[in-house]
Amino acid sequence: MNDPVAHLAASGHLSRIFMAGQWVEPKAGQSVPVIDPATETCIAEVSLGGAADVDAAVAAARAAFPDWAATPVRERAALLTKLRGLILDRAELFAQAITAEMGSAISFARAAQVPFAAEHIRVAAENALEYEFLEIRGTTAIAREPIGVAALITPWNWPLYQITAKAAPALAAGCTVVLKPSELSPLSALLFAEAVADAGFPAGVFNLVMGSGADVGDAMARHPDVDMVSITGSTRAGILVSKAAADTVKRVALELGGKSPNVILPDADLERAVPPGVASAMRNVGQSCSAPTRMIVSRDKLADVERIAARTVATFVVGDTRDDATTHGPIANQAQFERVQRMIGIGIAEGAKLVCGGPGRPDGLDSGLFARPTVFSEVDTAMAIAQEEIFGPVLTIIPYDSIDEAVRIANDTVYGLGAHVQGTDLEQVRAVAACIRSGQVHLNYPAWDPQAPFGGYKQSGNGREYGVEGMEEFLETKAIVGYLPA
Repeated sequence: MNDPVAHLAASGHLSRIFMAGQWVEPKAGQSVPVIDPATETCIAEVSLGGAADVDAAVAAARAAFPDWAATPVRERAALLTKLRGLILDRAELFAQAITAEMGSAISFARAAQVPFAAEHIRVAAENALEYEFLEIRGTTAIAREPIGVAALITPWNWPLYQITAKAAPALAAGCTVVLKPSELSPLSALLFAEAVADAGFPAGVFNLVMGSGADVGDAMARHPDVDMVSITGSTRAGILVSKAAADTVKRVALELGGKSPNVILPDADLERAVPPGVASAMRNVGQSCSAPTRMIVSRDKLADVERIAARTVATFVVGDTRDDATTHGPIANQAQFERVQRMIGIGIAEGAKLVCGGPGRPDGLDSGLFARPTVFSEVDTAMAIAQEEIFGPVLTIIPYDSIDEAVRIANDTVYGLGAHVQGTDLEQVRAVAACIRSGQVHLNYPAWDPQAPFGGYKQSGNGREYGVEGMEEFLETKAIVGYLPA
């Protein structure tokens, strides 16, 4: 059965949360509709938890922590490997869930959303097996121990991918987990909890409480028995979580917003540099925090860049999310659709040149939360569309007159999550990359690397995910002085 709603309804899990190894009815007694953004229809309802459910889930995680932390690394890694296998076995079910809950084109869900999520689990298991949890420095032992109960808050745009990016390294490190996925894209999270249960993780090691940020997220951040919070979300949400967590002085890892630059140097081959840049900016319909939505180009190349960008957008197929030919589905939810439309209108009002796209739905689509892939040019870095995270298929092209100015434009943002640099002279590309203040810089569109640490400078957050650094976020460092005789 590859219908996720029918599958979850048959199991009864749409109306339950997962804690202490059991599917239980939440105490809050509330529910929320799941809206397919391609049709704007309700396809299911899921039950929400509240503060009392958070208390129960945290208690289960706290009780399970000592045994899980003491479980040999090879056993933790084996369970993660089994979990990855189950997700790959159920890949089509997960892909259909992601398409239904947040509008990903089925081709993209199959090619990226699910397999990349599985890769985070593989990497976490392998890194744990290779990691030195105890090292000797002179006569002192440096022990790296799991921090404890980790509260994980994940977003709607990459619903499974963001869960595995947090849960896998937390579990590999020896932490127990309480997860709050986005209530806007809950189906894949429920399927993930099923896979965890079927993989055989001990009761209480992984717990899931569906709910809103105001209710469940806030209760998790404030909870005295939660040792750390890891959140991916908007900068506003990260600030609220940080404030809520402050009274208990817990660690808070933040992966927040972005307005990533893509600097195309004067020697770049535009036919190689521009089309992948447009595609990257609008990947996942632009709903990625690290999307390179500011293309910074030499002023004398502006007309050529506009032409190539428009031609690239013309190849996109926006529409039926379950058609293999579709490249771009709808915006994931109504609130985000309205924001994208509003920001396109602001760009026009600010006087930016509209290269293609614009407000409204694409031609032939009279319903669904579909937005027109939009490119603005002649954008000034002070414009709102150059400063604010739009989180939709909107690219701004900003001209520069010197490489120094290009770097200044790249850094003229409160964010610092990702960046791209394109050019033929690799030494110059590297030099520009060194000047950009962001947690990742991609040179000439490299392959995705799940071992590359990911996280932000400035208001894009703190801490890192992915790779070894992602697991180390869930570890404390203990120095045992005098461990060896002098």
